[in-house]
Amino acid sequence: MARYTGPVCKQCRRENTKLFLKGDKCFSEKCPISKGAKVPGQHGARRTKLTPYGVQLREKQKVRRYYGVLEGQFAKYYEMANKKQGITGNNLIQICESRLDNVVTRLGFAMSRPEGRQLVVHGHFTVNGQKVDVPSYLVKVGDVIAFKAKSLDSSKIKAILEANASKPMPKWLTLDKENLTGTVNALPEIEDVTDLPIEVHLIVELYSK
Repeated sequence: MARYTGPVCKQCRRENTKLFLKGDKCFSEKCPISKGAKVPGQHGARRTKLTPYGVQLREKQKVRRYYGVLEGQFAKYYEMANKKQGITGNNLIQICESRLDNVVTRLGFAMSRPEGRQLVVHGHFTVNGQKVDVPSYLVKVGDVIAFKAKSLDSSKIKAILEANASKPMPKWLTLDKENLTGTVNALPEIEDVTDLPIEVHLIVELYSK
């Protein structure tokens, strides 16, 4: 299963924005973006004006890295979005938000998407009572996401749940705190992504060329 294995803070520095890839660190003074870190590379300090293509590319890379999706899969998501009814850009974000690794993170079952991906791969979650260990699994309205019973004995997972106890919940998800289950009560909308400004029309323009 292909995935990015390099330093994740470098990705935030490249896009010059927080992508929330390191959990608590992203909200602390240790975050390189908070400290004004430069773009990585020998010439990072020398900023040049981006061409229209460069602006579109950076927006695509920002969103792709935010969701932890590699290039080929992101292109497939765009094709799926373009075939669906509705606005292509909104459909694209809806697909990315529906990934299981993103959903468990939104529910507070993981501190970050990379951690959510790891927990899914390690088989800690069920969807509608069936074990699912594929991070790219796309949830549907009515799906119920839960921990496997044995996973709740993990000290790591207990610490995650305690740290995220007061985490705000997006309106398209419902969290049952007593039973530690999450229900998908609607399809996500682009307006639900409040922690990252997305100009999705730039991505559509890029792929439309």
